[in-house]
Amino acid sequence: MESRDIHAHATVLAREAVDALFGAPEGNGTNGTYVDATFGRGGHSRLILARLSTQGRLVAFDRDPDAVAWANNNNAIVDTRFSIRHAPFSQLSALSGAGVAGVLMDLGVSSPQIDNPQRGFSFRFDGPLDMRMDTSRGQSVAQWLEEAEGDAIAEVIRVYGEERFAAAIARAIVAHRKAVGPITSTSELATLVAGAVKTREAGQNPATRTFQALRIFINAELEELQAALDSCLQVLQPGGRLVVISFHSLEDRIVKQFIASHSRDGYDRKKPLAQPNAILLKALGRVRPGADEVRGNPRARSAIMRVAQRTAA
Repeated sequence: MESRDIHAHATVLAREAVDALFGAPEGNGTNGTYVDATFGRGGHSRLILARLSTQGRLVAFDRDPDAVAWANNNNAIVDTRFSIRHAPFSQLSALSGAGVAGVLMDLGVSSPQIDNPQRGFSFRFDGPLDMRMDTSRGQSVAQWLEEAEGDAIAEVIRVYGEERFAAAIARAIVAHRKAVGPITSTSELATLVAGAVKTREAGQNPATRTFQALRIFINAELEELQAALDSCLQVLQPGGRLVVISFHSLEDRIVKQFIASHSRDGYDRKKPLAQPNAILLKALGRVRPGADEVRGNPRARSAIMRVAQRTAA
């Protein structure tokens, strides 16, 4: 992901991801259409463009209107080979038939989103409790918490945050709602969660898992990821590369299982005479950031990059 004013962002596994996308550590002049499915602030896009020939093309996606506006209005990337779409990467299927040579996904939130208090992603800053990646549509976290039943709140926090104190946190939210009113700010929610979480891993804020859970839920991140991965099977040409960088176990599990399920013969035991499912992907391995990168950018410490290649089947 990109480093350190409010809109800075240090791209994680930048060169490793682009090398994996092209299948080589060096060189340029590559033809073909490539996709940066999560533009952010263009860290990966710039490196991809540096490897393309004059006939190559790069299509970027981002569901965050701030990212798209930044790309379009700040001369961030001035290149006729580049275009960007304000759309979630689940809409990759719109490129079907284009013969895409590679898709790169850098999942999660970017530093500009986290570090802008007005976006409401972080408990480190006081701001409106929003957390929407696309601020032009959908409910904010504050709006959802104002209406949701306690059981639904607990389930979201438990499933998407893997939080063992989910029920206690949900009860605290509902009690606060009844006694005081809706929770509208990040600091208000963080304080409430801290009072409900009795123990926490050393060095981790008590609100970490709850904020992660609500962000994933309100943005339907896991559903979007699954749809985007499925779309890659439609748009990637034979030999095309899929590179995915994830930052927590829920994302990585989906990516790992997706690649595994399409990398081996699949027999349907209910239909023993049917032909096996075709092998559509070849798994090419995974990469973790090195110690130097983690020291320079602590947000890289949980990153896992998985790489696969579309087969001819």
